[in-house]
Amino acid sequence: MEIVYVYVKRRSEFGKQCNFSDRQAELNINILPNPELAEQFVERNPVDTGTQCSTSMSEHEANTERFEMETRGVNHVEGGWPKDVNPLELEQTIRFRKKVEKDENYINAIMQLGSIMEHCIKQNNAIDIYQEYFDDEDAMEVTEEAPSAKTINVFRDPQEIKRSATHLSWHPDGNRKLAVSYSCLNFQRAPEGMSHESYIWDLENPNKPETVLKPSSPLVTLEYNPKDSHVLLGGCYNGQLACWDTRKGSLVAELSTIEFSHRDPVYGTIWLQSKTGTECFSASTDGQVMWWDIRKMSEPTEVVILDIARKEQLENALGAISLEFESTLPTKFMVGTEQGIVISCNRKAKTSAEKIVCTFSGHHGPIYALQRNPFYPKNFLTVGDWTARIWSEDSRESSIMWTKYHMAYLTDGAWSPVRPAVFFTTKMDGTLDIWDFVFKQCDPALSLKVCDEALFCLRVQDNGCFIACGSQLGTTTLLEVSNGLCTLQRNEKNTASSIFERETRREKILEARHREMRLKEKGKVEGKDDDLREEEPTFNLEELVTKAEHEFFDIIYSELRKKETEAMKNKTKP
Repeated sequence: MEIVYVYVKRRSEFGKQCNFSDRQAELNINILPNPELAEQFVERNPVDTGTQCSTSMSEHEANTERFEMETRGVNHVEGGWPKDVNPLELEQTIRFRKKVEKDENYINAIMQLGSIMEHCIKQNNAIDIYQEYFDDEDAMEVTEEAPSAKTINVFRDPQEIKRSATHLSWHPDGNRKLAVSYSCLNFQRAPEGMSHESYIWDLENPNKPETVLKPSSPLVTLEYNPKDSHVLLGGCYNGQLACWDTRKGSLVAELSTIEFSHRDPVYGTIWLQSKTGTECFSASTDGQVMWWDIRKMSEPTEVVILDIARKEQLENALGAISLEFESTLPTKFMVGTEQGIVISCNRKAKTSAEKIVCTFSGHHGPIYALQRNPFYPKNFLTVGDWTARIWSEDSRESSIMWTKYHMAYLTDGAWSPVRPAVFFTTKMDGTLDIWDFVFKQCDPALSLKVCDEALFCLRVQDNGCFIACGSQLGTTTLLEVSNGLCTLQRNEKNTASSIFERETRREKILEARHREMRLKEKGKVEGKDDDLREEEPTFNLEELVTKAEHEFFDIIYSELRKKETEAMKNKTKP
């Protein structure tokens, strides 16, 4: 290294040199006490002093600054072209490509890059770096932590006139968005000036909804299309079905004609697993289930009337409150009704009467939630009145498991998508109950007070870690549950399956026993009736009346004699 400049400083400019040495301690000054000051000293006896046992603490408050957030997008266009070439003109781009391909440097660069790419492709084909080696291992270590949940975010209805959050739907790609429908379900009690808007919320921005949906009537249900995350299906309060494409804006893209729509609010909408991804079906309290294709929503493609008498009379149909469709059972669907009956239907039946296969009755009021177990579709969950019940398709007369009767009305419920033994329920007192019947069957594993008002709807994220709850005042609360509630436990599938099978067998045995008892009672009643018919001609009404009179008077005379004897005894004693 070359020295460019040298800084020079004299020794005298550094100051005096310090010389340190080691020596014994010296006493430089000694001030003796003054006896005159000691005479002025006054002794204080006794002395009272106050002490505080707790540590001294100070209170500090800080108000963090709140930032307004908004979502912005960037549109990427094709680049890399020279200024004199318009990428939109096909002829210019082809001409420029041919000119570049004739260049020698282009060919050399392609040859060099080709060998590198070929090496990388061979590596990728040899070893899959994204392969999950232990993906098939279902059994996980049992977590010892107690079940818990915490609030992550709260999304409040921005309107001044508050409405109930009636339905929730998670975004199918990544679950980073949540669609919420808002409506007032009190018949003819909607306040004046109430907004019809529903919203799509970004989970990271609770201050402002990302997208506003503007229907002609308030939405009761709202569902994302699992095949196209830009398309949403909504069931309106006036019975119409509306379809949105978020790429086209907030207005309705497709709307069913009111003449061929439902006559009551649409309480259930579900997308079907079709090739086109445009088929869906809906249910309403008017007693009809309708199939639709959103490409032509002028009228439904098929209609089923929920008349369990199989007479296809709309006035006798049961009103539908909830719907269930499992993609693994494409011909079957289930309907929960206002009358507390679950109707199992077969879509591919030849006649409308044959489409109603069987019914399950056990609730005292409307069935607000109906869902099959994601691991065992033969078992399904229903929520209504004050209980939640688990059913098996093999046992139709009674549910195989049920919760205790709660003090508050139950409003919604759902299975955990990752644990077969866990389900969630919401109640009118604002409580979220998390049930784990492998851990505890009589009481919920965790009961959480979410808000002061009633909870109306519930939706669980696909990974089972996040739960969204909608309340009566339009507040949607996002909760995160502990790892133990969203992680598959060891042998949980086998345990849940054995519990379902055991309870199903028990119910079948009880059903058979009840049938035998009913047949015996029926036989006894019929036998008694025959005996009475045989004995009736031998009876003489006059003889029976005379006999009854004699018995009556004999009892009276005996009582009078007893009183006379007691009176005589009382006289002789004095």
